[in-house]
Amino acid sequence: MMDKLGVGDSWRFVDVLGLEGEQLSTVPAPCCALMLLFPLTQQHESFRQQQVGNIAEDSKAYFLKQTVVNSCGTIALLHAVANNQSKVTFNSDSALKKFLDETANMSADDRAKHLEKNQAICDAHSEVAVQGQCRPEADKVNFHFIAFVNVNGQLYEFDGRMNGPVKHGATNEESFIMVCKTIILQFNVSVMDSFFKFFNVPFESPLVVYQATTRCRHMHWL
Repeated sequence: MMDKLGVGDSWRFVDVLGLEGEQLSTVPAPCCALMLLFPLTQQHESFRQQQVGNIAEDSKAYFLKQTVVNSCGTIALLHAVANNQSKVTFNSDSALKKFLDETANMSADDRAKHLEKNQAICDAHSEVAVQGQCRPEADKVNFHFIAFVNVNGQLYEFDGRMNGPVKHGATNEESFIMVCKTIILQFNVSVMDSFFKFFNVPFESPLVVYQATTRCRHMHWL
């Protein structure tokens, strides 16, 4: 989907196995964002309500609400890229870059409305969605995507169902993954029921490969 939206190929998603030490050791560093797909449970809903007080409404981080059904994966991807624009590159005709420029000074709600009308991103989302192995019914989807991003040395959680990004405190390239792990474990969600995507940068290694059958993914720079 990154390619379809005109994002340069210097950053990629790559699978990892989970959040245990040995599994995390295969993740190239540094990472600047993480996407998590997990089952929505009452435990997580309770945890989410506890985080309301940590919403950073005055944050300069780019945030938009989710108003389109089953678009949480696309929303998480937009949050990961939008808050790393200084790192990624865009093609000259990038639909995503155009969208980000157009919505830079909008509120989270207005960005959501603008996304609803963006045919290019909608088409990219639909094209990728039909490539999956399942066709979930809109009223039976019980999984949700969120993103964790290192924004200027602060770790933010981006969930389109919230009213803003949740600020979790200081982080850096070295601590990012472990801080994310600590937060995720508070969800009371089994790692085996979750799917991680790490968005990370640089180094050439045979370990950095796409493994579509695994549960976790991160993004790296080739």
